[in-house]
Amino acid sequence: MDDDLFKAIGDPTRRTILDELTEKDGQTLFELCGRLTMKHGLSSSRQAISQHLAMLEQAGLVHTRRQGRYKFHHLDTSPLRSIAERWPIDREEPNP
Repeated sequence: MDDDLFKAIGDPTRRTILDELTEKDGQTLFELCGRLTMKHGLSSSRQAISQHLAMLEQAGLVHTRRQGRYKFHHLDTSPLRSIAERWPIDREEPNP
C-alpha cells in the first residue's frame, strides 16, 4: 500500500488532480479534464487522466461512484495518515 501511495503522490499531474478534487469533490472525468486544461494548462488526453485516476484509486486516494452513465471521483485523504503516523512530526529537536 505504501509503495502505491508514494508512487501516486510522486507525480505532479496526480497531485494537481488531488488539488482539483479538494476544491470540488465528486467530479467526472470530463469535468476534471476541463478544469486541468483551463486552470492548469495541462493538455493530457482523457485516457492519460483516466490512467492517473486509476493509479490514485489503487492507492486509495480516490473512490468512485457510478450514477447512470457517469462516474464520479471522490477524494479520500485517509491513506495519507499512514505517512504522518510513520514519521511523527511532534518530536523534539536533537541537542547538538
